[in-house]
Amino acid sequence: MAFLNIDSVKERTFDAIVIGSGMSGSWAAKELGEKGLKTLVLERGRDVKHIKDYPTTNLYPWEFPHHGVIPEDVQKANPIVNRCYAFGEDAAHFFVKDAEHPYVQEKPFDWIRGYQVGGKSLLWARQTQRWSDFDFEGPARDGFAVDWPIRYKDIAPWYSHVEKFAGISGNRDGLPHLPDGEFLPAFPLNAVESYFSKHVKTKYSRDVISARCAHLSKPNPIHLQQGRAQCQERTLCQRGCPFGGYFSANSSTMPWALKTGNVTLRPFSVVESIIYNEKLGKATGVRVIDTNTKEAIDYHADVIFLNAAALNSNLVLLNSTSNRFPNGLGNDSGTLGKYVAFHNYSAHISAEVEGFEEWATDGRNPAGGGYIPRFRNLHKQETNFLRGYGAGLSAYRGRTSSGEGIGDELKQNLAKKDLGPWRVGSHMMGETIPKESNYVALDKSKKDPWGIPQLKISVDYDDNDAKMKADYLAQLTEMFTSAGFKNIKGESDHRAPGLDIHEMGGVRMGNDPKTSMLDKWHRLHACQNVYVTDGASMTSTSYQNPSLTYMAFAARAVDHYVGEKKKLNS
Repeated sequence: MAFLNIDSVKERTFDAIVIGSGMSGSWAAKELGEKGLKTLVLERGRDVKHIKDYPTTNLYPWEFPHHGVIPEDVQKANPIVNRCYAFGEDAAHFFVKDAEHPYVQEKPFDWIRGYQVGGKSLLWARQTQRWSDFDFEGPARDGFAVDWPIRYKDIAPWYSHVEKFAGISGNRDGLPHLPDGEFLPAFPLNAVESYFSKHVKTKYSRDVISARCAHLSKPNPIHLQQGRAQCQERTLCQRGCPFGGYFSANSSTMPWALKTGNVTLRPFSVVESIIYNEKLGKATGVRVIDTNTKEAIDYHADVIFLNAAALNSNLVLLNSTSNRFPNGLGNDSGTLGKYVAFHNYSAHISAEVEGFEEWATDGRNPAGGGYIPRFRNLHKQETNFLRGYGAGLSAYRGRTSSGEGIGDELKQNLAKKDLGPWRVGSHMMGETIPKESNYVALDKSKKDPWGIPQLKISVDYDDNDAKMKADYLAQLTEMFTSAGFKNIKGESDHRAPGLDIHEMGGVRMGNDPKTSMLDKWHRLHACQNVYVTDGASMTSTSYQNPSLTYMAFAARAVDHYVGEKKKLNS
């Protein structure tokens, strides 16, 4: 669209534009703002202010109209998001509803999204593990996907950088495949979890550690400067934490970015495309659709950081076409939208534990309990599947109270103090292999409410996933049995991909522009003033939670851009 008002164009011109305000976008905004760049942050959803916009955070169970349960008509109207474990009456306002943002499922895919300032950082499970060279060297070692253009030494300083600011709790466990970080004190394992940890270490030489998580177990001055306080262990995190006890973009990076005075936040702005100037041979801006007015508006900048979350970053690039890039911005390799992968959470196991009656579950553990790092195919190929899996582990002794009844009856049930037997559970966290056949593309006929082509998703499990799942169930069953647990039940829930909320890839990194989209600094090979540092950039998925890695990637990429900019100006 033509804009003839020169002052208007000037008002819409910035040093940098960040697309997305979530886990990685907020980090890009913070780093750019701190380094003095006038930065525009575009967010497609509404603004969510820390504390002010957490409407359920202090409600008691009996204050919810439906006791925390989503009404049946709402569940039926939202079959996809309703499958998410955190979609309850207390947090439903942070989730995208199915009909509001349609997409095409060429194969079943549960796309769970949070469109608001802060994105899914208001919804995540806060698990934070560093990746190691066992992960970054995996594709080269096993021969699937392409080699990562970086190694652990390249990202390690940036892990430290973001850990110190975000606040990560954990123990220094000394595991080469799970590097230690800049930790605050860990949340300890309870009696049964500790027993199981000692048992598998002794019998199997395997590890069960305290889960590492983005909670302030003991705030440092930098956290207090952010206005955050120690985690209160309420375990109501999905409602938004008024204490800032866990890391979210809303409580930490976005307020910090805005405080620099260099960052402008524009919510209600769906990015339609990145503008490419063929004469200049670079991107010059971003076209957005205002979700309230449906007006198309162009914004301009020297550099674009694309952090719209993995699949939406794919969509933006696919929809950014020109004579130079008819198949999507930077897509000389033809790999854009391909090699999408995810995590396999489709198996879990439970059991009962006798004894330990002298112990109660001591308070609430916001880290969720224990974590079993990968123990398969680490130093050699020992199974009939590639790569490996980790697992969550938690033991608990529930109270006999219930949420039945209304009014005084409900209050009395909730107030009961009797303890039931110990139970233990685990869920699988498996790595899936990026394949060309797992892809996303633009649908040729269907458009969303803003006139943008809908994303078509074609992603599925494969035989490697099935073999890995069978091994997880067999190994955990054996470990539970040898530990003396009873009534062991291993189950597969046959969920569709996507429900893990760890979709990755499509804009992968690599050394060779013929087989990848991004270089080692997260720049598009073919359009080097566009950086992608969210899940779209992942070459492989590892088995570990990826959010901490996205944060480190974003901070490292901004540092690289600013360094290159200074060189040109010197």
